[in-house]
Amino acid sequence: MTQSNQTSQEAGSKQKYLGHKGLIAFLALMNMFIPLSTDMYLPALPSMNSYFGSSSAITNLTLSAFFLFYALGILFWGPLSDKYGRKPILLLGSILYAASSVACALSVNIYFLIAARILQGIGAGGITSVSLAIVKDSYSGKKRESILAICQSISGLAPMIAPIVGALILTFSDWRGSFWALALVSLVNLGFTVLFQETLNNEERYEGTLFGSLGRLVVVSKNKSFIVPALIFSLSMLPFMGYIAVSSYIYVDYFGLNAQVYSYFFAANALLSIAGPFIYVKFLSNMDKKLFASLILAVSTLSGVLVMTLGTLTPVFFWLSFLIMSLSGAVMRPFSSNLLLDQQESDIGSASSVIGTLFTVLGSVGMALASIPWGNIVFGLGVLITVFSLLALLSWNVFMKSKIPCVGVKNI
Repeated sequence: MTQSNQTSQEAGSKQKYLGHKGLIAFLALMNMFIPLSTDMYLPALPSMNSYFGSSSAITNLTLSAFFLFYALGILFWGPLSDKYGRKPILLLGSILYAASSVACALSVNIYFLIAARILQGIGAGGITSVSLAIVKDSYSGKKRESILAICQSISGLAPMIAPIVGALILTFSDWRGSFWALALVSLVNLGFTVLFQETLNNEERYEGTLFGSLGRLVVVSKNKSFIVPALIFSLSMLPFMGYIAVSSYIYVDYFGLNAQVYSYFFAANALLSIAGPFIYVKFLSNMDKKLFASLILAVSTLSGVLVMTLGTLTPVFFWLSFLIMSLSGAVMRPFSSNLLLDQQESDIGSASSVIGTLFTVLGSVGMALASIPWGNIVFGLGVLITVFSLLALLSWNVFMKSKIPCVGVKNI
């Protein structure tokens, strides 16, 4: 029996009710929560401005505040999962997310909606903070990289489907319908959680105090082999979250398309990006890792230049220009996730929290930067892509030349 098959069977044997395939489906669903939480109501953002009588900057706080408190939630939940196990955190997160989704749907003004989104973000943190840790608990080596690629590709369906569903909901409901749909999704996730069996062994749990478990975040963050690449990969994804925040304004307000057509452009981008993780595993996983990351970040930088120039002309040119960056990020994802997990042998929940928090906090910065008045919103997004992709590229090459070890890429 091969090591990969053995690992798959061992992971499945720990899941009496879900099995190996059920566990993968559950992991994929957990990874869908963030794109579902943002992308489903993106088509409604312009109409929400009119409904609440607010500006786009205020309405976009429903996005940026969600991500900020999602990041804080991850910081809290991840270390707790190292102490109490993965399942209790999943249960609490699912219940909180479901309740706050209902609160979002019942919001009477924009500020109540922002507050409900904050609670929703904290609940989402409980759901997603342990997903990466479960992968580390259950798989190793090449098999783990393949599982990450499968889960990330399947979860890529969410940004493809979500805006189409959101636009469809708008044909028979208003923006509230999207949040009722999110409440339903959270109940499905809760059902998976009930069937899920704990993957963190008792002997691997943190045995210190509650305060001490939170302190493991500091221990993890002091690991330069982990924290430096985590910062670099987070920087490279910052512009993508900026795109999430302003994409509806670009297609609807800047290019004059309706919400349904916008959803098709958004979905087409997501559909092609699904292939990214499989492209990496099939064709690029054996490539020199130093060169691979440099190449991907260079391509992303080129995408930013194209968005600033050709992307301002027509919606098709914008879509093609941004697709290069989007696909590059999707190709990078299984490599970056696996590399970061390789740098930590213990405190995996805390490590997952740090990864999620960095990605989310910098993502919120990207949303805020993309939402400021640029004069030309497409040009502004292109600037973000160019600057932060180039910064990540330069930082990666400095890291590769430094004396800091990096398991799987270089050893000092």
